[in-house]
Amino acid sequence: MTRWFGTEDLHRLDVYESKAGGYTALRKALLDMKPAELVNEVKTSGLRGRGGAGFATGVKWSFINRDAPGPKYVVVNADESEPGTSKDRYIMENSPHMLLEGIMIAAYAVGANQAWVYIRGEYDGPHRMLVEAIAEARAKGYLGPKPMGVNYPLDIQLYRGHGAYICGEETALLESLEGKRAQPRSRPPFPAVKGAWGRPTLLNNVETLSTVPWIINNGGAAYVKFGTEKSPGTRLMSVSGNVRKPGVYEVELGQTFRHVIMELAGGPPDGRELKVFWPGGSSAPVLPASMLDTHTDMEALAAARSMGGSGGVIVMDDSHCVVKAAARLLRFYAHESCGKCTPCRVGSDWAVRTFDRILANEGSQVELGILERVADGLQNGRCLCGLGDSAGWVIDSTFRHFREEYEDHALRHTRARWWSRRPSSSASRSRSSATTTSSTRSAPAVSAWSSSPRDRRAHRQAARRRSPKEWW
Repeated sequence: MTRWFGTEDLHRLDVYESKAGGYTALRKALLDMKPAELVNEVKTSGLRGRGGAGFATGVKWSFINRDAPGPKYVVVNADESEPGTSKDRYIMENSPHMLLEGIMIAAYAVGANQAWVYIRGEYDGPHRMLVEAIAEARAKGYLGPKPMGVNYPLDIQLYRGHGAYICGEETALLESLEGKRAQPRSRPPFPAVKGAWGRPTLLNNVETLSTVPWIINNGGAAYVKFGTEKSPGTRLMSVSGNVRKPGVYEVELGQTFRHVIMELAGGPPDGRELKVFWPGGSSAPVLPASMLDTHTDMEALAAARSMGGSGGVIVMDDSHCVVKAAARLLRFYAHESCGKCTPCRVGSDWAVRTFDRILANEGSQVELGILERVADGLQNGRCLCGLGDSAGWVIDSTFRHFREEYEDHALRHTRARWWSRRPSSSASRSRSSATTTSSTRSAPAVSAWSSSPRDRRAHRQAARRRSPKEWW
């Protein structure tokens, strides 16, 4: 897909056509193929969504009833707000016409005449590129009432987001596109049945649609020759963090993360060792350096209890603290929560406050238990969208692979405090023993769960008189 990236002025329509064979796939789709054939070709390719969930693209297209009366829409998710991810920006800046061509093919396949590109508000450069590309396509007659002479009106419009991370979720994106507050919808109905303005809507990611022209030109059978049986093709990976050569790389699915991080991106700087990496953006559960040979296909990542996600590979070397990184991500998710779901709204805030206590040397086993319970409460579909799960995965996966770091942060200061207060001589030990004996004798024999407030108060007072040795 990125073969021609780097060609001078590839963003211009004439260069895209002359150098990269641009719009030949659209011409083939409009003049030589029927909509059902386009859908079947994409099904044959096995292309899966590159935005997060990895759903089969051809199957998703087939959910749209092309013959249903009334308008249908194509909406492109270009709201690339996932930390550590920049592959969609890479496409839009290098070859915006490739994206437009994929959008037009998808619109024709599902019976839509109108498409929307919902682009991240901070993407000034890509937005400018797309504005110019759409104007060129209209001037050339590829957009309009009769694209390439075919009586099938097509139009593409841009909509700039307003910086909300939640708009990366497809139904929250639709709410924002309609001018409403960006919050996820309950499903069903799914967007394929009731999407933008209550009409059938196809939602696809930038990279997913940019792959379609290659598939139409070369055939779905050619695409499955790349990658693995269940995860065919290639995908773009944004490698960032502690690596020598950060950037966006096109990787054949089935390669290992060792190849991506150590060979393509050059590995960590001199004198440092890889500690942990996020294989699919901040929403993907982390993997330690010992799992560097995990393959990049979706099945291998699922077996490793992680996911390909948005394709953003974040690398962290041994100079960084996993607990601090997890705390920073939880602050991000708590800030970006739309507040609609109680587990996400309350749970993420609890996690942030608990992390603050741990990092301020005020933690204990109690705080670690709170984090585990919060992580469990956020996961397993308890929220309308994946933001809650993502926040829970940050805690769960870092606990799973780096629990000793959590315990070191939470318990190190506690052990040191009590150890410094332990008696250092036999005399002080005997005094402590005598104090303990007298305190124990004077304490009322009541249960901590006694129903009497007076008894419970006496129990607490007796507990305060116990020596540090007894606590230890």
